[in-house]
Amino acid sequence: MEWFVERYNGSGLMIAVKKKIAFADGIQKVELYETQSFGKMLVIDGKIQLTEFDEPFYHEMLVHVPMNSCKKAKKVLVIGGGDGGALREVLKHEVEKVTLVEIDRNVIELCKEHLKIENGAFEDPRVEIVIEDGRKFLESCEKFDVIIVDGTDPVGVSDPLFGKEFFELCKDKCSVFCSQSQSPLIQKEYFRKMLLNSSVLENRTVFIATIPTYPMALWSFIIAGEHDFRYVRRKFKKITGKTKHYNPEVHFSAFMLPEWLKKEVENAK
Repeated sequence: MEWFVERYNGSGLMIAVKKKIAFADGIQKVELYETQSFGKMLVIDGKIQLTEFDEPFYHEMLVHVPMNSCKKAKKVLVIGGGDGGALREVLKHEVEKVTLVEIDRNVIELCKEHLKIENGAFEDPRVEIVIEDGRKFLESCEKFDVIIVDGTDPVGVSDPLFGKEFFELCKDKCSVFCSQSQSPLIQKEYFRKMLLNSSVLENRTVFIATIPTYPMALWSFIIAGEHDFRYVRRKFKKITGKTKHYNPEVHFSAFMLPEWLKKEVENAK
């Protein structure tokens, strides 16, 4: 038996793998594995991006929290997300246009051929795919109702998606913004960087979710802008039966932060 090991700050996660399915080495090292217990697994630059076992926990929270908190979510921008999971969830809503901006074409091509979690989302006529740096795209793009950032760890090609300049651009380009913001437990440096730089956004706050195969299982997200919880239950009715993890109760409870995390967020203000 072979093991894939991801290490982070003196701890780690071991996952038994049956075989490597696909590999591409370009601007990022992209790998796909068949695991023993968690289905297929996507790894980028040595870091687990998802497993089939729990990717709905992540993608549903990343997408449905902002989508159901936005009064009008017709035009959506997804930055990153080349695996198609976030795109799949956005398309469950009554959207008119979704633009996916992914810097690494290899991620899309390998995931379309071997992972196949997007359920045909890449071919949906409402979808436009742009291969470009997300921060650069924002400089001249139109305004969107919702911007969702599904990036990797804030190093390498994803580092610009965590800078203050990036958040300032997002502030002017959308009504509601949402991004994954790493583990507040074991990746405090990354999390605090996100908190500090995103403080330029209006009404910025944090919510959390449990993602078993992510570092220490506790994951955080940042949401900002004109988000309003009055729409959550009404909008959920339109996607009832289409989610595995997300529902209005999970939505509201995700914002109930423990004291130590409340202090982290408050200190960043």
